[in-house]
Amino acid sequence: MTSGAPIPSPAMRQALEAAGVPTLRLPFLTSLVDGKAVTGETEFEVLEKFTRAPVARLSEASRAQVADAVRVAQRAFETGAPPPHERAKILRRVGALLDRDRARFAALIVAETGFTQADAAMEIDRSIVTLQLSAEEATRIAGEMVPFGASPGQQDRIGFTLRVPVGVVCAITPFNSPLNTVLHKITPALAAGNAVLLKPSNLTPLTPALLCELFLEAGLPPALLGLLQGAGDTVGRYLLEEPAIAFYAFTGSTRVGRIVQQAAGLRRTQLELGSIASTIVCADADLDRAAAKIANAAFRKAGQVCTSVQRLYAERGVAEDVAARVVAEARRMPAGNPWKSETRIGPMITEAAAERTVAWVAEATGSQARLLTGGNRAGAVMEPTLLGGLRSGMRVLDQEIFAPVLSILPFDELSEAVAGANATPYGLSAGIFTRDINAAMRAAKALRFGAVHINEASSARGDAMPFGGVKESGFGREGPQYAIREVTEERLVTINP
Repeated sequence: MTSGAPIPSPAMRQALEAAGVPTLRLPFLTSLVDGKAVTGETEFEVLEKFTRAPVARLSEASRAQVADAVRVAQRAFETGAPPPHERAKILRRVGALLDRDRARFAALIVAETGFTQADAAMEIDRSIVTLQLSAEEATRIAGEMVPFGASPGQQDRIGFTLRVPVGVVCAITPFNSPLNTVLHKITPALAAGNAVLLKPSNLTPLTPALLCELFLEAGLPPALLGLLQGAGDTVGRYLLEEPAIAFYAFTGSTRVGRIVQQAAGLRRTQLELGSIASTIVCADADLDRAAAKIANAAFRKAGQVCTSVQRLYAERGVAEDVAARVVAEARRMPAGNPWKSETRIGPMITEAAAERTVAWVAEATGSQARLLTGGNRAGAVMEPTLLGGLRSGMRVLDQEIFAPVLSILPFDELSEAVAGANATPYGLSAGIFTRDINAAMRAAKALRFGAVHINEASSARGDAMPFGGVKESGFGREGPQYAIREVTEERLVTINP
């Protein structure tokens, strides 16, 4: 079988057809260096996540190919990116091409992630916004004036800062957002005039490959964007060994984030890492509104979102009512085949992930926790699950579950809920529902998270906002305006007349 060939056997193709999987028009299935496909010595399979049928075999980049990609990117950076107005035009063209090809992207996203069709469509819509925002920011990168008049004898000096690109940016991206998170990493870097090397998850490599095709079609100089396919333990490690890379942008686990940071040394990084996201519901909240938003935030994308609600704190007087409403919402969210339009929750990324989730739930229910709804799986599909009666020490509560499982915890005083939410190693995002603006602002100041959303769940995100965490959730910010600050250096220029 040739490298990069589609691989469904007749039996696998029959299973795909029975599930309603369309014929996938695959992108190039190798790495991309200087606009040219390169083939490594080893290969890996990509599975359709509902049937678990292999749909493609990709070539993994070799150590030498990674080194060559870095050299090409460094030369491209030194040669210089197109001017800002042209970079903006290229990004807008990519947005238009993505809109043109949305059906093809949607099919690839559903196939390799297990997202529902609605989630895939939202991923594409948000990605177009991210491209538009990055295009706008490309033309307004600016520094600031320095007030030398504050220093005696220096009042005649003039000073200002410039923001200049850092060089080669390496983006290492996760499986749970193979389009929009990729764009949040690479488009601010390109908008700022950097060269970029992209290593997507080997679980979801097809969508990023198709995206790279669009950048080439849109007129981006090929050497400015390299694609390196393969596993983190191999290709990711090779990239961390390359001293010419100036900046690493990584989304993934805290464990791997520590490895990235250690390898980077004095080089700069942006790390979006683990999370145990909490949302608080006070007795005065609009409970119907809260329940609908919380259920969506806990269960969409099969709970495989870093800001998915894992801990739900409900004021004791309304806790049973909140639980009942969330249960009702969960039961209106069918789990199963993502190719069916009525499905709200598709499969998890691997069957092993679903098996682990069931084991954690069983461990909790075997030790006093109550199963309020869900708890079952079929293959990689996990039902939306709500648990009550929990205690500290249960893995469903104290470790990142990254699954469609929500734990409800009653509280008496708001300070108790805030303390509970803060009592994890992480601090990415939190939400609070209340009509009391004073209580909301007290909580916003006390919750140690990168974002606190009032009358929204923890996963409320707009692509223009600064996004990132504190503590073991990492540091640095996404959002094109803010990410450009991360991938540029501030340079002071002074003039002494």
